[in-house]
Amino acid sequence: MFVFENESLSVTIPVRPDGKISTPLVEDMVAVGKTPSQLARDIEGALSKYVKNPKVNIEVLIALSVYSEVRVIGQVKEPTSMPYHEGMTVLEALLGAKGMTQFAAGNRARISRLVNGKQQDVWVKLNNLVNKGDLSQNLPLQPGDVLVVPETRF
Repeated sequence: MFVFENESLSVTIPVRPDGKISTPLVEDMVAVGKTPSQLARDIEGALSKYVKNPKVNIEVLIALSVYSEVRVIGQVKEPTSMPYHEGMTVLEALLGAKGMTQFAAGNRARISRLVNGKQQDVWVKLNNLVNKGDLSQNLPLQPGDVLVVPETRF
């Protein structure tokens, strides 16, 4: 982030796993899902409390990583990859994929997750969540998770 004529505010900052950034004068600003220009305007608005007419330029050094996303694959209407944000759940990811197809085996779905370098599966019963309102199946997601919805066996 470059702040014109204000070198002390020009810093390199990472986007945290919760999708937010913190700068020297602005804490916990949402960055995920915004273009660099949108983020720059938001930061300018926040900095205007401290700096007269701030001009901010954002340069992305490392593009969105697969580990900052959640993917939904298999028997869903629109397999997708979406930016992760803190508090993201299975239901939100499923809605982002426009729901399950008629061939989905929702109660055999799983979250595929990398834990300490090892693949781990967390089973989730999507049919119970969607059709019976079983919110215990609305599990929290983590960056890099893949929600896999298998096909029914005929």
